Amino acid sequence: MEATGSVVETEGQELPSDRVADLVEYIVCGLVDDEGAVSLDVTDGEEGALIEVTCSEQDAGRVIGRKGRTIKAIRTLARALGQRVGTAVEVEVVG
Repeated sequence: MEATGSVVETEGQELPSDRVADLVEYIVCGLVDDEGAVSLDVTDGEEGALIEVTCSEQDAGRVIGRKGRTIKAIRTLARALGQRVGTAVEVEVVG
């Protein structure tokens, strides 16, 4: 379970996308069997943040869900929190 970002943070200051990434990580870790294989790559840009979730092949199906319902729900929650903290967010699963 590690979150990495492409933008360097200033000391002691948390980016808005970090709060959203924490939520996504919490949800995904609750769904998967192998929590150690879960990692997030957060890329902050001018238009918003991209959160790429990497997990094991077996757990990718659980994260995506039937007909994509689970990942759609995760994206909805991430976007809602993103609006509250003032950033646009997109979540992708990288099996």
